[in-house]
Amino acid sequence: MSELWSRIEPLLTGIERPVRYINSEWGSSHADEPYKVALVYPDVYEIGMANQAIQILYERFNVLQGVSAERVFVPWKDMADAMRSAGVPLFTLESCRPVSECDLLGITLPYELTYQNILEALDLAGLALRSKDRTDADPIVIGGGPCAFNPEPVAPFLDAILIGDGEDAVADIVAAHRASIAAGDSRSATLAALALVPGVYVPSLYEPQIEGGEFKGMTALPGAPTVVRKRVLPDLDDYRSPACPVVPFMDVVHDRVGVEVLRGCARGCRFCQAGMVYRPVRERTPDSIVRDAISALSCTGYEEVSLTSLSTADHSGIEEVLRRLTRRLDGTGVTVSLPSLRVDAFNVQVARLLGGGKKTGLTFAPEAGTQRLRDVINKNVTEEDLLRTVNQAFSAGWRRVKLYFMIGLPTETDEDIVGIGELVSRVFLAAREVTPPAERGGMKVAVSVSTFVPKAHTPFQWEAQIPFEEVRRRQSLLRSSMQHKGIDLSWHDSQVSFLEGVLSRGGREVADVIEAAWRGGARFDAWTEEFKPSRWSLAFEAVGIDPTSIANRQRRVDEALPWDHISVGVTRAYLRIERDNALAEKTTPDCTFDGCTGCGVCGSSLVANVLAGERRG
Repeated sequence: MSELWSRIEPLLTGIERPVRYINSEWGSSHADEPYKVALVYPDVYEIGMANQAIQILYERFNVLQGVSAERVFVPWKDMADAMRSAGVPLFTLESCRPVSECDLLGITLPYELTYQNILEALDLAGLALRSKDRTDADPIVIGGGPCAFNPEPVAPFLDAILIGDGEDAVADIVAAHRASIAAGDSRSATLAALALVPGVYVPSLYEPQIEGGEFKGMTALPGAPTVVRKRVLPDLDDYRSPACPVVPFMDVVHDRVGVEVLRGCARGCRFCQAGMVYRPVRERTPDSIVRDAISALSCTGYEEVSLTSLSTADHSGIEEVLRRLTRRLDGTGVTVSLPSLRVDAFNVQVARLLGGGKKTGLTFAPEAGTQRLRDVINKNVTEEDLLRTVNQAFSAGWRRVKLYFMIGLPTETDEDIVGIGELVSRVFLAAREVTPPAERGGMKVAVSVSTFVPKAHTPFQWEAQIPFEEVRRRQSLLRSSMQHKGIDLSWHDSQVSFLEGVLSRGGREVADVIEAAWRGGARFDAWTEEFKPSRWSLAFEAVGIDPTSIANRQRRVDEALPWDHISVGVTRAYLRIERDNALAEKTTPDCTFDGCTGCGVCGSSLVANVLAGERRG
């Protein structure tokens, strides 16, 4: 334990949840190797510890020779204020080492509304907020994660950004950095070396071209690749899931063992960024899934294992996996859950195999209320699929179901909004019909409605987000269409969705807004009670940016976009074709079922769909 702990410990008596800041959880690593990595999650402990990528990267770094990785979470406001008052810098959890003394800071980019917490972490660590202001003595700050596919809003704050999968990339990044350290390279030379690592984007080596106030593209400086192509792990079985993940001291979000069963999704939902950027589909074998689940359960003592992916029930061997896990876990009280389900992939056999556990509820995402709009977004599920699935689930003993929908999708009409209410009513009646009268009081149909946010690298990346007033009108129309008292309706804050739209499609100019908002007190905006729209309004005004010009503006299909220099493999031509198909209400099949659809991923690198079962792509 470092001497810093003697200054941290007294602070814990005056804050809430001091357990967030102590160490020595079961499964944590306490190695002290020459090269030190701080894995920073831009939220509090109980959110970050639920992030599966943190557990994976923690293990991947710590198995590298001469490398030790420790975790860092952003302190809640009370602790952050106490640390500033006491002059205590941001520290790693395992050894209380000041973050500024590490060699590498790896910052996860999980969600746009955590961006201001990145600045909070850098400031608490005593580091300059902007990459250009850091010195040779400072650690290299590298980001990565879901939001890296449009890195520009946070690019000025990061020295480098990993685009894509990290399991094998971390070894290359560490090797390049250690070689630069050994050679005595300057910071600029180190960043130039990192830019040569496949999948690594170094923002300082790229300059935005602006003409007449309009973005015209990004120019790479000499030595930097014109286009940064995402890093792809071809076979998930090359890296097993953590055999003994860290077990937190306190309750965290999704407090259970998580085993990733597949990565990628080729369903082709046109609004879904994850479905585009994580292609191709790569399934793990049933042997490795069962092995890793049993190993992690045995090591941790958890009573639930979650089989995670974008669409777990799509795994070609999911029934085999469930049969084997059910047999191995029989009599133990351990529950197997599938958190992400498609209505056309849930069947009687899956329901039966899951039926032995606690039936906490099922979640499905029809997304739209009419078949016309589901065809526009390429959801490729029908009302009959949903009703059949609900019938099977409630017949098998489930009494709670949650349905996700979106409003504001391209081409949406009032008929589509009313269609959500009508569809939910039919779902409620279908569930009630197969529920014994004595149990109907425990029935619950929850409906969660979000506002569509156009995302980079999707067929809808050119679309406009609907303005506030229209969001509220459609929400009111939706509320009036819900007729049954047993239906719980909730929706996302339209102002949060608006800000997400700005941060997800903005360019480097948005970094100034993020900094201004943070300096104005914005922290933990992903927490409902902490989000203050006025802080962001003042920040946009101070910087001189009209946020509606980013969120609510339709793009031309030939317009340069801030993320064009980042390649996820899916071609721009394919996205345009898919946009045209959407406007024509024409669907596109899943390539893992019906053959290649020409998205470009498998032709852009030495990767392809890898399926574990009989289905072949």
